[in-house]
Amino acid sequence: MASPEAIDGVTEATSEEIYGATDASDSTFPAVDIDKNLNPGTDKNFEVDPTSHDVATSLEMKRQVEEKKKEAKKKKDGLQTLKTTILVSVVIVAVAGTVFAVTKKLREK
Repeated sequence: MASPEAIDGVTEATSEEIYGATDASDSTFPAVDIDKNLNPGTDKNFEVDPTSHDVATSLEMKRQVEEKKKEAKKKKDGLQTLKTTILVSVVIVAVAGTVFAVTKKLREK
């Protein structure tokens, strides 16, 4: 490999020729604020992603609506239970009164 010519007479290409010049100005990264990246708690100016904010807000609103529905349902269930209890009690008292009246009539005869 001492000569730049290959076996068939074709010259070998160098890496600079293949990949282009490795100039320092072409391969630099953009400047970064090291303090901001290493200490994110000190940066008070942060950007909020509007899409995720909207999603989070809509989820929170859905949860609030569901909680209100559950509370209303609990209240409704409580009233319904009270109504059912009173109705069953009235029916039991009516049946007991009827049984008492029938047994009294049977004793009189």
